[in-house]
Amino acid sequence: MPAPGSGQITVVIPCFNAARTLDACLRAVFDQTRRPDEVVVVNDASTDSSATIARSFPCTLVDMPVNRGVSAARNAGVAASDGTFLFFVDADVALYPDAIANALGPLAADPTLGVVQGIFAREALVEDGPVEVYRVLHEHHWRARNVGRVGATLFSLTAIPRSVFAAAGPFDESLRDGEDVEYGSRLPAECGILMTDTVQGRHDEVDRMGPLLREQFRRAQMLVPIAMARRWPAGGLRALHRRSLVTSALAVTTLPLGWLAPAALTLPLAMVLAFACADPALASFVRRERGARFLGYFLAVHFAVHVVVGAGAVWGGVRWLAGRRLAGTGQRVAGPPVGAVPGADR
Repeated sequence: MPAPGSGQITVVIPCFNAARTLDACLRAVFDQTRRPDEVVVVNDASTDSSATIARSFPCTLVDMPVNRGVSAARNAGVAASDGTFLFFVDADVALYPDAIANALGPLAADPTLGVVQGIFAREALVEDGPVEVYRVLHEHHWRARNVGRVGATLFSLTAIPRSVFAAAGPFDESLRDGEDVEYGSRLPAECGILMTDTVQGRHDEVDRMGPLLREQFRRAQMLVPIAMARRWPAGGLRALHRRSLVTSALAVTTLPLGWLAPAALTLPLAMVLAFACADPALASFVRRERGARFLGYFLAVHFAVHVVVGAGAVWGGVRWLAGRRLAGTGQRVAGPPVGAVPGADR
């Protein structure tokens, strides 16, 4: 792989209706200590002023005629660029000033690395209430917990040599969710993946409960299909703690026992208490950041997210099984295909 000092750096920014954050994203890109040689913004048929904002910066603007999703947008950005090294950043992320330099450093120091990816900061790009604070703190914590060599890729703020990208091939444009994890499963075996907290950016997260739960349900539907297609990389990243998943599932599945015998309600209540204690490192982090009172709110939202993720995974598994059974009959499972959900927010 080429050394970072010997090639140009291209930043690729997929963008769909990101007028709220794109200006901050681009300002952060152009304020880097290692300024990129080329910046490509791919406007994925936005209906807001995203294109106008992009044109106010010295970058290449690629206008997609119809919305095709983040995979197609990233592929279009790569096709329109010349850099030896690609740095992908989402339009709702504002990089810390040393992010690009800190991503290129490990690539130069370790020839076995093929991907260097960062983590979201513990503060939001635009803080809009407690739901967003929940999301920002959780996203920062689970990524920080996974720093080091990992087995899965995330492309919200990630550097990769063009040669490695070419070897793995483009993003799967049939996927609107899970595309970055799937991409990592195609990387050459000799290409290591490093997650580092020296590369950070402030992220504008979802800030309302309804959209948060819908997003989690939609994405969870990908878990079984990707795993059964053997496209889930070994040693992949885990955003939710295993004990939290188990205790939340038991709390829900044992709740109907209370209809048979009210005393049996002690079992789901015990599981809720076990859930609250399942991830002490996360709880301690949240309490340090926002205090004990917010921790109670955080755990309530966290429980709801786990329940929805479990339901989404089950629903995705049912649809996957139904699709396999109908595959030879010419019939079609009702609803959009998993991973290509209309109205996806990316």
